[in-house]
Amino acid sequence: MIFIALGSNLSSDVLGSPKDICEAALRALEDRGISVTSRSRWFRTAPVPVSDQPWFVNGVVAVGTDLPPADLLSILHEIEAEFGRTRKIRNEARLLDLDLIAYGDLVTDGRNADDGTGPILPHPRMRERAFVLLPLADIAPNWRHPQTGEAIADLIDGLPADQRAEPRP
Repeated sequence: MIFIALGSNLSSDVLGSPKDICEAALRALEDRGISVTSRSRWFRTAPVPVSDQPWFVNGVVAVGTDLPPADLLSILHEIEAEFGRTRKIRNEARLLDLDLIAYGDLVTDGRNADDGTGPILPHPRMRERAFVLLPLADIAPNWRHPQTGEAIADLIDGLPADQRAEPRP
């Protein structure tokens, strides 16, 4: 399965609340022929690393597409840009964050593209992020990390204590 994580912690006069922005991002995926086959609940999550930023709305979706990973990642970046995302500072507040978390059992180091800038799969920091693992467990409770073989439940058990995430009503 192909998994994409979504997140937002800023509101917009045009796009609405962080949850509205994430819902609109799902529609943008569908508009590009990327079918959402399963989706998690939305979670309210603390910023990582801990900061005074607003809390995030996060979720994970499983998608169906014939696009190769690099092309899918390019579309995710295009959607972020259309929603007003600019990448200036790592871990900054953002209107929209879309991450390619896993592409089936594919394991890549980022040098798989012709120009050496392909995606790193699975996502290199997913194992340390409650805002990815808890929503992922919602839709894939038996998922195993393709590189390490660890069960998602074990990955969740190993999360740092300061990671806070709770399902939204």
